[in-house]
Order: sequence, then C-alpha cells, then structure tokens
Amino acid sequence: MDTKKIEEGVKLILEGIGEDSKRPGLRDTPERVAKMYAEIFSGLEKDVDDLLKPIEGESHDEMVLLKDIPFYSVCEHHLLPFIGKAHIAYIPAGKIVGLSELAKTLEYLAKRPQVQERLTSQLANMIMDKLKPKGCMVIIDAEHLCMSMRGIKKPGARTVTSAVRGIFRSKQSTKEEMLQLIKKDGRD
Repeated sequence: MDTKKIEEGVKLILEGIGEDSKRPGLRDTPERVAKMYAEIFSGLEKDVDDLLKPIEGESHDEMVLLKDIPFYSVCEHHLLPFIGKAHIAYIPAGKIVGLSELAKTLEYLAKRPQVQERLTSQLANMIMDKLKPKGCMVIIDAEHLCMSMRGIKKPGARTVTSAVRGIFRSKQSTKEEMLQLIKKDGRD
C-alpha cells in the first residue's frame, strides 16, 4: 500500500473542501488516514490460500452455523462504511473448519473496497471452493452510511443479502432450518 500517495490525496481533499491542511488539528490527519486505510483495506494484501483450511482427522455432516458475526466494510462507491452482522451456515461433506476461520474469511473479504452483494457471494463461493460442503448459506444484514448520512439520508435502513448454494438451494427444509436457527436467541 502506498501510504505516501494516500497522504497526498488526503491533503488535496482537505484543501479541496476549503480547509488548511497545515493547521494544528489537521496537520497529522493525512498520516492518520493513511494508517487507517492500511488497516481497513488490509484484505487487499492477504493470501486467500491461508483461509478455510480443514481440520485434519475431524469430520461432520450436520449443519454448522456461525451467526451474528459483526463486521464492517467500506462501500466502493462513496468510500463510506457499511456495518452489520453476517450469518454463515454450511453442511460439511466430511471436512470441517475451525469456527474462527469463517469469521476470519468474512473479515478478509470485508477489508477491501466492496459492495454488499459481492461480499455475500464471495464468502459463499469461497466456502464452497475450499471445503466442498453439501451446501452453504450466507446472509448479511448491514447499514450503509452512504444511505444514512448522505444522499437519501435514511439512518437505520438495512440491506439484507443472501447467497444460497448446494443443498440450501435444492432443499427448502434445510434453508428454513438455517433461518429458524438465526432467529433463536440462544437463551431458550
């Protein structure tokens, strides 16, 4: 990542909106923004081969669901955040993965300029490609600040996207089971 180029760009933006990029409160802003961008766009520099490695010697063939995974990403259209929760389910065809690997994969894909629809599909496709499960389903529910603080200005409006693969697509009862499990709060 070229942090010097980012710093120069931030200076230009500050000057473009009529600010003095040399005043005390803004003097270090270009460097701070460059460091922040290196962090929030770190998914551009990670190796996908390190993700979703099956656990050796373990096998399972019932649904695995990781729900309410918080995440943030940055909309590539306005470079504003979208923030929400993801729900990831898969039915192994033998191979399982550590639960944190699902959350890490979401984070890896979210830490790049994104659109929610692509993020949802990429995550489902990666699970299918790497684990070869009977099926998977990903649901992402997020608020987009580009809709909340600018443009239409509708704070609290949420966008829900889903990607349905394999048995979740071909067997309605499997899809419904996943949806019911998401609704349960775990305190029953």
